[in-house]
Amino acid sequence: MNIPDRVVTMSELRRNTGERGTRKFIAHGGIVYDVTDCSKWRGDLHENLHFPGQALSSELEEAPHSENVFLRPCVKVIGIG
Repeated sequence: MNIPDRVVTMSELRRNTGERGTRKFIAHGGIVYDVTDCSKWRGDLHENLHFPGQALSSELEEAPHSENVFLRPCVKVIGIG
């Protein structure tokens, strides 16, 4: 996975929730992803559990998928955070 050198601050992560035309960012394992174009995030609440604009590292263990979900074409790597 190619990770850009861009550093995404926690403030920037929290601002990117899809509201007012912003993108939808999430973080996992120190990497920030843009999930705006992913169908599972279209309703602004992923699986009725997760909001964009958050670090979700601690929640992946309970998910029905593995880290491979971040390799899907709709998921874009933004940087580190």
